[in-house]
Amino acid sequence: MERIERIHALHRILTGARYPVTVPRLQEELECSRATVYRDLAYLRDQLMAPVIGNGEAGFRYDPEDSHRFELPGLWLSSDELHSLLAAQQLMLRSGGGVLANALAPLQQRIEKLLDDHAGGRRVPVERVRVVAHRTRRLEETAFRHVATAVLDRRQLVFDYRARSTDQLTRRTVSPQRLTHYRDNWYLDAFDHDRDALRSFAVDRISAARQLEEVARDVPNEELDRQLASSYGIFSGTPKGWATIVFSAKAARWVADEHWHSQQEGRFLPDGRYELKIPFSSGRELLMDVLHYGSDAEITAPPSLREQARALLSLAISNYDRDPV
Repeated sequence: MERIERIHALHRILTGARYPVTVPRLQEELECSRATVYRDLAYLRDQLMAPVIGNGEAGFRYDPEDSHRFELPGLWLSSDELHSLLAAQQLMLRSGGGVLANALAPLQQRIEKLLDDHAGGRRVPVERVRVVAHRTRRLEETAFRHVATAVLDRRQLVFDYRARSTDQLTRRTVSPQRLTHYRDNWYLDAFDHDRDALRSFAVDRISAARQLEEVARDVPNEELDRQLASSYGIFSGTPKGWATIVFSAKAARWVADEHWHSQQEGRFLPDGRYELKIPFSSGRELLMDVLHYGSDAEITAPPSLREQARALLSLAISNYDRDPV
């Protein structure tokens, strides 16, 4: 839990407490150490001027005579809340004068009022915080509308799909399951009737989409997660093994704080390097992310994935063994 979130949580606990709250209970609810509890209490009392009374033996609470007059100052947003706020604002700006503009106008006003209320009436310059889209692909809006409508209406969908890996065009009939936004791009998780299996489709590769009258076949969420979210990457599938990547001591400072997968296992090695283990099925996306670190990352297991990485690096080097065309 981040410090801002802890201070917010601590304020809520003390505000609602009729009797002193013990330090062990604060440790449990704030998920932090005893020393951190005392630091946060001191910050709340000395810096934010909160009416904190009590001691380490009896516990802490707000002074009943002053608690009703105290509020946390300024704007308090977690990183997730700030990102969500900015995403909502960008959505409204991108809608322009389209169908969503009038519908989203009240939401824009509520967001602005929320910011004003939490900032004590002063204007919050949200435009000074940016959310930058990275490597966003061109998306055909007509195809996206057909896909999204089929997902929400629970109807089967037929479309042409040109695979990016092979450039092969096929006609697919599917039961849409979920629409997923991943790394600034949209994907359709669906049950492919011709292949009798779950598949993920990049929406930007879909064309000539048409919703059918037939009701979509529903796949339980547990099955979707097991087949589509249990391994690394958007095209994961059922895990076939675990990949082990060792990062240099320099890269370790970044990787140790990164979330690659819900089941990842990481540890610092005695020499300062960082070892990361991840379940994977297809190594394509994992290799792309590992190679992003260049010489600061080395795949040590399994041998087949290590060989794939070596082959890709050899091909990349061969491009520089000749003069540019």
